[in-house]
Amino acid sequence: MDRPDMGRRGFLAIGAAMAAAGLLAGCGFHMRGNADFAFKRLYIGLPSNTLMGADLRRNIRNGSDTKIVEDPKEADAMLDVLADTRAKTILSITAEGVVREYRLTQRFSFRLRDASGKELIGPSTLVLTRDLTYNEANTLAKDYEEQQLYRDMQRDVVQQLMRRLAAVKTI
Repeated sequence: MDRPDMGRRGFLAIGAAMAAAGLLAGCGFHMRGNADFAFKRLYIGLPSNTLMGADLRRNIRNGSDTKIVEDPKEADAMLDVLADTRAKTILSITAEGVVREYRLTQRFSFRLRDASGKELIGPSTLVLTRDLTYNEANTLAKDYEEQQLYRDMQRDVVQQLMRRLAAVKTI
């Protein structure tokens, strides 16, 4: 088959791609880059063998030039984890008293101090909630969905924490 207008289509496709790139750049969109922390050595008061501790360490190692140290005396800043809790509460029930929805909540409380003990970020709490519909006929699937929702909330907590840590400009 002969396609005489292929050059024109290619030109239009390239033009459309350039227009889309220009619109994205014009609206302020940019890909997430490395976090620029004011401190170069960080002690994290959370065991590395927990899911939250491992996720946080991975994000700091891969997303910044900050080194994680195991001894607080070597650190420029110390992240104190004050609380990391999960809760599951009943959100709604049917007329028969059967649970219809649950609310999942994750609370993460922390503070950031410099090497001398001065607070860079005072005690702060990140609270995330998700609603989970429940059907006892699908118990295994709903248990899996609950675990996935908690995992997603944990990722959100880590991303919010990274942004809070990056907001500190001086030590």
